[in-house]
Amino acid sequence: QVQLVESGGGSVQSGGSLRLSCAASGYSYSSYCMGWFRQAPGKEREGVAAIDSDGSTSYADSVKGRFTISQDNAKNTLYLRMNTVKAEDTALYYCAASHFSCRPIATMWRTDFDYWGQGTQVTVSS
Repeated sequence: QVQLVESGGGSVQSGGSLRLSCAASGYSYSSYCMGWFRQAPGKEREGVAAIDSDGSTSYADSVKGRFTISQDNAKNTLYLRMNTVKAEDTALYYCAASHFSCRPIATMWRTDFDYWGQGTQVTVSS
């Protein structure tokens, strides 16, 4: 049974930092493209960052230079380090796994991803 379980969300002040984690199980983690998405109330789900099995990464323009995606293949765990957060980063954050090779996250569709976590809420207060 495939499971993706996010953790690390919470409330943080503008300018602060947060690290999200996603523990994966039930599939061959290291061979998948992994991504972080987010969805704010009333908005569509958008791709935030992606990391491929070879470690190559891509980011949405809105988070480039502030967020860092990484993974620990030995632990089957995906991370998203969020620095200098802004109020507009407030959203429900999801991790997802795709059997396709990663493309730039801005060009990947939700339907490219096979498995999804349940999400973790990030709220940034000003």
